[in-house]
Amino acid sequence: MDNRYFKVEGHSYLVRDSRSNAIVNLDKNGYDSYKNLKRAKSRERDRIDKLENDIGEIKDLLRQLIEKDQ
Repeated sequence: MDNRYFKVEGHSYLVRDSRSNAIVNLDKNGYDSYKNLKRAKSRERDRIDKLENDIGEIKDLLRQLIEKDQ
């Protein structure tokens, strides 16, 4: 790490960029865990959306069958 970055007191994975004054997180494992969790939540949301669509289609088909029999 060059002299551009300064450790943030009390935080072992955080540094401050002296040029932009931004706080930078150097915790690669934490970042990777966050990205994996985000991907898993996205896949779960996609799965739920598909199930909701499938249920909607089934309901429509049942309505059509009921109307056809009447």
